Amino acid sequence: MFDFHSDKSTYFKYQYRTAKEYIIPFLEESFELKTDFKVLEIGCAEAGVLKAFLERGHQCVGIELMESRVKLAEEFLKDEVKAGDVRFIAKNIYDIDIQKDIGHKFDLVILKDVIEHIHNQELFIGKLKDFLTPNGKIFFGFPPWQMPFGGHQQKCKSKLLSMLPYYHLLPMGVYKGVMKVFGETETKIENMAEIKETGISIERFERIFKEEDYAQLRRQLFLINPIYKYKFNLKPRPQFRFFSSIPVFRNFVSTCAYYVIEV
Repeated sequence: MFDFHSDKSTYFKYQYRTAKEYIIPFLEESFELKTDFKVLEIGCAEAGVLKAFLERGHQCVGIELMESRVKLAEEFLKDEVKAGDVRFIAKNIYDIDIQKDIGHKFDLVILKDVIEHIHNQELFIGKLKDFLTPNGKIFFGFPPWQMPFGGHQQKCKSKLLSMLPYYHLLPMGVYKGVMKVFGETETKIENMAEIKETGISIERFERIFKEEDYAQLRRQLFLINPIYKYKFNLKPRPQFRFFSSIPVFRNFVSTCAYYVIEV
């Protein structure tokens, strides 16, 4: 049902259109996105998001742990790579020497569907300052952990589990047991368990960036995630303002959160 997760070309297009039609307009409501801005995406995967920024004339860098995904990004953006407009680095950000490996800092850092997979999010969010120019901004887009599919269960092989909301909120032992009963592999179960360990709520995210001395420029919670327009043909909808204001509860009914923060 969710074959687009394994069809990298299709998913590249979904990410590109989401960035072009939703992320960039969201950013432009927060600050002037100048053409000469240098843009970094951490966890860029196949770099569909970066394609939208390249079209606007930005110099881009993508950092991605998986070399196989970097190779696909270089293939999908081969003309831009050849022109020197974008380059990719297959490294952990903690292992990057900014001056040696990159040579400059960035006006905008993008993390789309990344922070919810990161261990020690406090350390990671603090580390991002090293990549920013003095007036640099960071965009985050992520699904709150408690939302119906916050466990990424749509990636399960079992059709029933892939469409079953909220069961990722079960205690860890029960959660693993359910997946085992429905025939998920041990590798899949461990991968899903890791997501459960790193999933992040709106409240936890806001607490971390405030403790790390960032300021929020803009936030938008979504009842229907913008990328669902391409995945499921659903019209994106911002979360109702009243629900957005209710701590904890908003995590259960918001499928996506967009933020822009700065130091």
